Parts: sequence; C-alpha cells; structure tokens
Amino acid sequence: MTAYHYRFENVLVVRDQEKSEMELAFKESVRNFEDVATKLYDMLKKKEDVLATQHERMTTGFSVNEIHHFSRFISGLEKSIADMQQKVVQARSKMNWHEEKLVEKTLEVRKYEKMKEKDLTAFKTEQDRIEMNQLDELSSLKYRSKETR
Repeated sequence: MTAYHYRFENVLVVRDQEKSEMELAFKESVRNFEDVATKLYDMLKKKEDVLATQHERMTTGFSVNEIHHFSRFISGLEKSIADMQQKVVQARSKMNWHEEKLVEKTLEVRKYEKMKEKDLTAFKTEQDRIEMNQLDELSSLKYRSKETR
C-alpha cells in the first residue's frame, strides 16, 4: 500500500501561513482601533466634564479671564476631538480591510482543505479497489493451485 501525499500540500501550507499572518494583522488593527476609540471617548468625556464645570462656575460667577480660558481650552479640545475622530475612521477602515482580507484567506485555505479531503477520499477508494483486486487474484491463484492437485 502506498503512502498518501497531497499534491498541493506546499500551497496549502503557504496559504495557511498567509492566513495566520493576516489574523495577526487583523488582531493588531482591532487593538489599534480600540486604543484610538478609547482616546476619543476619553476626550469626549473630558469635554463633557469641562462643560459641566464651566456651567457650574457660571451659576456661581467667575471672571471674564476665566471665561476666555475655558473657551480656548474647549476650542482646543474640540480640534483634538475632530483629529481623533479622523483617526478613529481611519483605524476602523483599516480594521475592516484586514477583516475582508482575513475572510478571503480563510476561504482560500478552506478550499484547499476541501480539495485535500476529496483527494484523500479518492485515494482511499482507489487503494481499496487495488486491494480488492489483489485479494481476488490471490483467491483465484489458490483455487487454481487446489484444482491442479
């Protein structure tokens, strides 16, 4: 009986490695997206807190200089938030791109694995057929040898 060897084994190994690399890239892009989104959330929370503090101070009264200070600080914070929102959009886009590529690689690997399964089934069927033919020949030879005695 001969040993089974899948003819596209090397291709399957390479595709599987590519898939693994893409999984790592996707995980990294997810982590990056989470980091950037967390920073955006923190900035929005900080702006909310500053606005609440400003509103509270307005009810108790504070100087014009403090009003300008709060206004400049909030303006700078809004610019930072706008920049961070762009980074979140870019990180989300990159994450989605990596996800699409990962799905493609996964499907490609699955196709090769399915082909391997079918090829192995065909190989086993052929081996069984060869074995049955050999058994038939052996039984015929035994029968003939008994007949000639």
